[in-house]
Amino acid sequence: MAAPRVVELGDDRLLLDLDFRDTEGLVAAYLLPLEEGHALIETGPTTCRTALLDGIARAGVSTEEIGKVFVTHVHLDHAGGVGALADALPRATFYAHEFGTPHLIDPTKLIASARRAWGAAADSLWGTIVPVPTQRVVALRGGETFPLRSGSLSVLATPGHAKHHLAYFDSKLRGIFTGDGAGVRLERSDHLRPAVPPPDLDLEQLFASLEAMRATDPRVVLFSHFGPSPDGARDLAKYRTVVERWRDVALAAARERADPEYIAKALRDHDDPETSTVAERESLVSGYELAALGFLRYFSTHGLISPTSR
Repeated sequence: MAAPRVVELGDDRLLLDLDFRDTEGLVAAYLLPLEEGHALIETGPTTCRTALLDGIARAGVSTEEIGKVFVTHVHLDHAGGVGALADALPRATFYAHEFGTPHLIDPTKLIASARRAWGAAADSLWGTIVPVPTQRVVALRGGETFPLRSGSLSVLATPGHAKHHLAYFDSKLRGIFTGDGAGVRLERSDHLRPAVPPPDLDLEQLFASLEAMRATDPRVVLFSHFGPSPDGARDLAKYRTVVERWRDVALAAARERADPEYIAKALRDHDDPETSTVAERESLVSGYELAALGFLRYFSTHGLISPTSR
């Protein structure tokens, strides 16, 4: 495995490439300077633990200097590795939304969900999901602010992708860390891939959260999948339209046949003509099948498909 990339973002902020699935440019963590020590945003899954720790070392930072670890939400590609990092980051406190922190402390439901979704592939994708000691976890609700060495980090509640989703705004960088709240935008691509998984996708909340992120007037948008966008404000404005188009395609398919594979094929057929060169890489972190399941559950719970079509 190649040495993980460390990318300068300016103002002592760094991107760490976690080399997810032995592939560059899929999952990012971010290293920020605290008044004393450093903070991380995102950990990736346990399978990225070595790459994350190597990236911290390459950045010239001791693991004992990591004082705070923030995750945008507790889906495994963003926070599955939190528990496995607790011993390696002995002074770190771990922060997540209050609806997500119980799953960090007791990951039983996360593990069961991973097994249902990924079957035998779960272990190789995510690794062992380890509980975090209760005393090292702090719940956030949105509205909190933490001082950085220069500027501050503000917490925004951004439900929609998941009810436990947060975004973080760095006032010095004027950058917003969007997690999955603004979808997937890989390096060297201007294509946005919706991130709309089950179980608690809520499109109305997703669109409201986009407006909340836009209201910060960011200079740069920093995706967990993957990296800073050179035109982030445009991406935030565009993402609603992209999701609405996927919703309409998925709904038409679901009303014909409420079958996840059928809906996934409709989404793929809709999307592939403009994304043929990047679709395969995007699907490594946000697949059509998962989107189909998310939409199908949303349509069912919102009465948008009849019982006979389910």
